[in-house]
Amino acid sequence: MSKIVVFLSLTLDGVMQAPARPDEDRRGGFEQGGWAIPYSDPSDPVQAEVTAQSMSSGGALLLGRRTYEDFYSVWPHRTDNPFTEVLNASTKYVASRTLRDPLPWQNSILLSGDAAEWVARLRAEPGKDTVILGSGELVRSLVGANLIDRYILQIHPLVLGSGQRLFADDGTQARLRLVDARPTGTGVVIGTYEPAESG
Repeated sequence: MSKIVVFLSLTLDGVMQAPARPDEDRRGGFEQGGWAIPYSDPSDPVQAEVTAQSMSSGGALLLGRRTYEDFYSVWPHRTDNPFTEVLNASTKYVASRTLRDPLPWQNSILLSGDAAEWVARLRAEPGKDTVILGSGELVRSLVGANLIDRYILQIHPLVLGSGQRLFADDGTQARLRLVDARPTGTGVVIGTYEPAESG
């Protein structure tokens, strides 16, 4: 059985919207995009190790429609970054009710219909982990279905006060246990969590 692993950046108040660019995601009038950039240091040994470990342990990526389209608009055209080759070569499962085959990015597989059903099937297959990058709406739907096996959260020392949060304010609960916590040189704490056993 493979694991479903969430890997993403968020603020102390749980905001995950648009960490990488000012124009990444302006839904809801969000104007604070790119908030993670000042805390990113590719030369930081902890950050580099955790990112490389997460990318190497995953066999495939799982993305929601918005994240897939955003990644596709940026990554295939970047020749100055080692992650371009990794992302191009990775199998990319895309959960969407609106996209249609064929998807434009190589090695992309459309999961149309109920995302939780597809993810339950992926999870039951043997093999490497499937890593979710970004994709907040998808993650929230899978939390409610108890389909997330691990969260690797890059928690930034920043409070934004607005923006889409990782966990919905809808009564959905998830009890987690801390597996690992590592601070980076820029003050980001990389916390790894897994579901806590009930009881």
